[in-house]
Amino acid sequence: MNEFELIARLTRSLPTNKNVIVGTGDDCAVLDLGVPEKLVLFKTDAVVEGVHFTRETPPEKIGRKALARCLSDIAAMAGTPLAALVTLALPPDQEVEWVARIYDGLNALAEEYGVAIVGGETTTNPERILISISLLGTVPREKQILRSGAKIGDAIFVTGELGGSLAGKHLDFEPRLAEARWLAEHFSIHALMDLSDGLAGDLRHILRASKVGAELSKSAIPISRAAKSGGLRHAASRLAGTLAAPESPKPPWVAALTDGEDFELLFTLASRDAVKLLDAWKLEFPKLKLSCVGKIVAGGGILIRDKTGSHKFDANGSAMPAQPKLAMSAATNSSTSSGCHALFDNMISL
Repeated sequence: MNEFELIARLTRSLPTNKNVIVGTGDDCAVLDLGVPEKLVLFKTDAVVEGVHFTRETPPEKIGRKALARCLSDIAAMAGTPLAALVTLALPPDQEVEWVARIYDGLNALAEEYGVAIVGGETTTNPERILISISLLGTVPREKQILRSGAKIGDAIFVTGELGGSLAGKHLDFEPRLAEARWLAEHFSIHALMDLSDGLAGDLRHILRASKVGAELSKSAIPISRAAKSGGLRHAASRLAGTLAAPESPKPPWVAALTDGEDFELLFTLASRDAVKLLDAWKLEFPKLKLSCVGKIVAGGGILIRDKTGSHKFDANGSAMPAQPKLAMSAATNSSTSSGCHALFDNMISL
C-alpha cells in the first residue's frame, strides 16, 4: 500500500460538521468559522530526518523548509498565512543550540511572510528529529481555488523550473504566495495546487479531482539546470547537505516530471486567456519563468506528446504509445483550439 492508498483508506469515513467547506483531498482544509468576507485555511505538514533532511543539513534550513512547505500549500489555495503552531520531536540527547538554530530559520521565514508563531509542543523521539507545522490562513469568500475545477480545453501552466531539487532547491525554495494571489485576482483560474510530488504526480491529483486527462508537450517542460546535469546531481546533493540523489540519473525530462519537492505552482485556465496571461506575467514577475506545458483533455491519465506522437506516461516514469483512439482525440483537440493550444506544437514560456 503506497502513501496515497493509505490516505484514501484513512480518510474514507472521517467525521465532519457544518463548518467544513473542503475537507480532505485538497492542499488545505477550508473552513467557514463566521469570519466576515473570509474563509479559514487549515494545513499541517511534517519534515522527518532521513526523509526530508539529514543531520548534515544546516539547522536553519531545516526550520525554514518545515514552515515553507505549509506556506506553499496556502499559496496553492491563493490564500494568506496567519499563524502557526510548531511540534518538535527530538532525541533526548539533542544539543539545545542546534535546535535553537532550527527556530532561527523558521522564525526568519515567518517574519518575512507575516506569520505569527503562537506556540506548539515538544516531545521525545528516540531515533530521529521530526518537525510538524500546523498553519492557519485566510482566503476571500468564493475565491478559494481547488484542484477539482480543471475543464477540457484548459491550458496547463507551471511556474519556475522543475526537477533536481535535491541539489538544494528543496531547502531554499520561495513559496509562491504573491504569485498565486495575483493569479486569483487577475484571472479566472480553474484549478491550482503546488508541486511537492513532481509535476506528473501532482497533475494526477488535479485530473482525478476534475475527472479529466492531460496532454503535456515534452519539449515545453521547464527543466532545471540541476535536472539537466544528470549524474552531477548526486554529488551536488551531498555537498549541499541534502538527501542523496539516485545513483542512476533519470533522463532530464523524466526528472522534471517525477523528482518532486519543486514547490512551484501548477494551474489551469481557459486557453483563450493563455497569451494574455503570459504577457501580463512577464510584466508582473519578470524574473520568474511561466510555462504553458500542455492542455486538459477528455479521458484520464497523462499523455506525453513529442515528435513521434502522444504516449501514455505511467507512474514509473516511462512513456508508452497511446491507443490510436486516444491519440486521435488529443490531436483533434489540439488542432481545433485557440490561445495556448494554437501554439501547442511550439509551446511558449517566459
